[in-house]
Amino acid sequence: MAFPHLSEVLKILDGALRSNASMSTNYAGLLADKLEQEGDREIAMRIRERLTRAPTAVAHTQDTTGMIGGLPVDSESRLDTLDISTPQKGSVNLCLQSGTTKRINEFLQCVKHYDRLHSARAATPLRLLLYGAPGTGKTQSARWIASELGLPLLTARCDTLVSSLLGQTSKNLRRIFDYVEQRPCVLFLDEFDALASARGNERDIGELQRVVITLLQNIDALSDNTILLAASNHEKLLDPAVWRRFPFQLPLPLPDAALRLELWKSMLGSYAPDTLDWNALAAKSTGAAGALIEQVSQDAKRQAVLNGQAEVDDGELFRRLSLSLALAQGHSPASLSDEIVWLRQWDAKIFSLRELARLYNVSTRQINHFVREEHGNAGKPTRKRITQDH
Repeated sequence: MAFPHLSEVLKILDGALRSNASMSTNYAGLLADKLEQEGDREIAMRIRERLTRAPTAVAHTQDTTGMIGGLPVDSESRLDTLDISTPQKGSVNLCLQSGTTKRINEFLQCVKHYDRLHSARAATPLRLLLYGAPGTGKTQSARWIASELGLPLLTARCDTLVSSLLGQTSKNLRRIFDYVEQRPCVLFLDEFDALASARGNERDIGELQRVVITLLQNIDALSDNTILLAASNHEKLLDPAVWRRFPFQLPLPLPDAALRLELWKSMLGSYAPDTLDWNALAAKSTGAAGALIEQVSQDAKRQAVLNGQAEVDDGELFRRLSLSLALAQGHSPASLSDEIVWLRQWDAKIFSLRELARLYNVSTRQINHFVREEHGNAGKPTRKRITQDH
């Protein structure tokens, strides 16, 4: 039979055996919170009463591990190597495909019922690797998991974690892993490939290989019930040994048509006009990541607010979508003329001559003249700018 809250009790004991008062008090606080949620308020109150007797210096000490004010820092720059956030439950909107959401929920249940699974010898280390194209929801998933668990999210800052000093990056890693073992939290290693790139590349230097080895050693030394999330946009660059450290592995694909439709409706909300063709919007945003849909929606809503409008403009929404996709594909229309050429090539039906004239506040005669001129140049974009009629 599983002993309730065994994980917290063992962490408290570990802290006591290591003479680590901070670790013991942190997990005692978590135990009190869980007991109170389950209705054992009297026991929770007694635990908190004992915690109030702890020396106040515990939370303010500076030790020899490079931690100041409780946060690990890089010795070279003296900057924090972790960012801490506390997303509240219900504050993170997670929009993923149903299969992906189901697998994240499975991981969440393994976290919540770790003690029961451990008692049944069915528990695995609580480590989840998220991978996929930029903007597909990796960071949002990490925030959602932390919010559902009611735990702070500690995100490793690669800009300060990776040091120019020989051996300093490995020390920074050690400090981060020591830190997260002392308190209930979710550790999130974003841009994971920056730390865990495959070894053996002839261009590698010894220091980079040592970083990967240190990372693997730290993951192996981490308690199985400490929650570790990692995210990568370039999973093919990851060292093969890294994958074995993550029992839970979850690819995040680009949203399909159904999810794109859900995202548009969620992001636009009450600012969506009644005349909006939702199916066309979902179809034309093929290949767009969720982050791009969010960006386009926010930009369109922002313009509507500044213009004193209660709804976004249909044509303006499609225009922003098209130009955002152009940038994502490596194209960069440099002028109004280039934009119009791109929009006509993207969808001449949506961007008719009349619609383009309306959007850019020019005459249809000018638009028509430019389009004909463009055809005469064998489709090569011109740098001629369209001037507005006065």
